[in-house]
Amino acid sequence: MVVKKVGVIGCGLMGHGIAQVAAQAGCTVVVRESDQAALDKGLGRIRKSLDKLVEKEKLTRPAADAAFGHISGTLELAALSDCDLVVEAIVEDLGVKKQLYGELGRLCKPTTIFASNTSSFSIGEMGRASGRPQRMVGLHFFNPVQLMKLVEVVRAKETSDEVFAEAKAFGEACGKVPVAASDTPGFVVNRLLVPYMAEAIRMVERGDATPADVDAGMTLGCGYPMGPFTLTDYVGLDTTLSILEGWHKLDPGNPLFNPPKLLVDKVKAGKLGRKTGEGFFKWDGDKRA
Repeated sequence: MVVKKVGVIGCGLMGHGIAQVAAQAGCTVVVRESDQAALDKGLGRIRKSLDKLVEKEKLTRPAADAAFGHISGTLELAALSDCDLVVEAIVEDLGVKKQLYGELGRLCKPTTIFASNTSSFSIGEMGRASGRPQRMVGLHFFNPVQLMKLVEVVRAKETSDEVFAEAKAFGEACGKVPVAASDTPGFVVNRLLVPYMAEAIRMVERGDATPADVDAGMTLGCGYPMGPFTLTDYVGLDTTLSILEGWHKLDPGNPLFNPPKLLVDKVKAGKLGRKTGEGFFKWDGDKRA
């Protein structure tokens, strides 16, 4: 693996986990956030996560301290200019992402690999915005990054063989199982998962079942770790709606991509799931009330 120095843009829910697993893989990691409060919060999350692994005897104290020692924070995008790999984990807004990749294309060394943790947007479109589409790949990790074993390595039409191989090797070094995916809506997992969540919502709209009954059916009947409504509350109703709306624009004739009215109404009412305390269920922190 040629990736030795990794830049992570965004130290939130996904970014802090990506930074942690990269550091545990032995990489030097530079985390960039937009303000000091967000950066401090993200670094604190990493420290807490490493401490939990030590408590559970999944990591030794020296290894945890060494990993944290590999990580530094910055507010300056230019601090990532000499990174071998830059992974973006910012807001799911294609316009914001494209602007960022334009800046990275002007800042970073010619050999830098650009990777997006996006769950829904076109890797090729972001790569073209950077001016280096052959150096662009998707690295879609799953939450919580520290524990989930999967990473989707997404190849756009322009992605070079070398870049794809290096991205896959990086995923393996982080302790993940990489699956190859084409640059299509939702890649592998979300292309199946999001329409499943949307159909569950449509069932409730029609009065076929309640959210609690649907969740019980899927957990007890199919062995899923959580039902579609609990999962939607975890992901965020606004995030789920944004994904469906984006896919609907790309393929308006596909009924699987139609945003359910119930989902639209809940987002308008500010009931976004766990993060707001109410979505399809009520929440007390990370637990259902």
